[in-house]
Amino acid sequence: MDTPTTPRARDTEAVHAGRDDLARQGLHAPPIDLSTTYPSYDSRGEAARIDAFAATGAEPDGPPVYGRLGNPTVARFEAALARLEGTEAAVAFASGMAALTAVLLARGALGLRHVVAVRPLYGCSDHLLTAGLLGTEVTWTDPAGIADALRPGTGLVLVESPANPTLAEVDLRAVAHACGSVPLLVDNTFATPVLQRPAEQGARLVLHSATKYLGGHGDVLAGVVACDEEFAGRLRQVRFATGGVLHPLAGYLLLRGLATLPVRVRAASANAAELARRLAADPRVARVHYPRIGGAMISFEVHGDPHEVVRRVRLVTPAVSLGSVDTLIQHPASISHRVVDPGDRRAAGVSDRLLRLSVGLEDVDDLWADLDGALGRRTAATARREETARN
Repeated sequence: MDTPTTPRARDTEAVHAGRDDLARQGLHAPPIDLSTTYPSYDSRGEAARIDAFAATGAEPDGPPVYGRLGNPTVARFEAALARLEGTEAAVAFASGMAALTAVLLARGALGLRHVVAVRPLYGCSDHLLTAGLLGTEVTWTDPAGIADALRPGTGLVLVESPANPTLAEVDLRAVAHACGSVPLLVDNTFATPVLQRPAEQGARLVLHSATKYLGGHGDVLAGVVACDEEFAGRLRQVRFATGGVLHPLAGYLLLRGLATLPVRVRAASANAAELARRLAADPRVARVHYPRIGGAMISFEVHGDPHEVVRRVRLVTPAVSLGSVDTLIQHPASISHRVVDPGDRRAAGVSDRLLRLSVGLEDVDDLWADLDGALGRRTAATARREETARN
């Protein structure tokens, strides 16, 4: 694929990265290569390329070999995401959890199985670390305690900012400094490269559940890690060995999703900021969490029963996941963070009254009308809170 010789704005990269060679080939839409295997009449040359991949994990030169080593359509998405995140490379996987698993396996293979992590994280990420399913050991700490938590066997520091589901933010530059030589992995799913690029602040690894904003339409399951080429080689080797590959059609949908990522994120963020303002002024709502960086995610705690709010929405969809063009709501303590120990969950700020809202592209007044109805009628108690707030 062609690489531009002059710097381009992020919005331009979103549209053109991974596609720069198409016009020269007489194409406009990226082709979808669904092959699982590829013919080769040069078996000696193919063996040499496979040996080179086994040594370094570098993408093989020449024609593709086999679907587990790589796919041309997926490679376009990887190249585009790397350009958006400002990294040398990116490696795509079948899901966000497959991507995180590959990172942990790559570090564990070097004997570096200790992880330092900051809560809250996505519930399944928390569970993967806590359960030790991959032989990892985790030390949970706050950002200020990262440096003291490091030890000789530490292979990774993991943070999520803004975090799922409380939208807590950390100073990524300060965290990266505290990590020293230990790689920092930042889950950038909520922010996307539109709002922040962690690699510019010292992160070596940037993780996305590409299922969310990168795809943007609720129709693709994927994960990706943006990183330097050296680490990308290790991740490709893990992907080849474990088989957590991304399907080419998913790669195509993700590349298409990137083209509209900036406009989707900005439009949804504008809706979210307005809804956060209205929720914060509503006496039926106890607390609103909305990140300083902005974005399309809100979480809020209600005075009443959060399950009733979920039950009463009509325009908003009660469903897991996030980042789609339509608005979704869910109760983290029951679903996304159910696998986290209740004490740990509450200590991380995930209360039983917390709701998480992924704001979409609908008209903001229609969204507010639905939330207003779902929050229920203003009782005498809420009227008193309104009067107190006015005074």
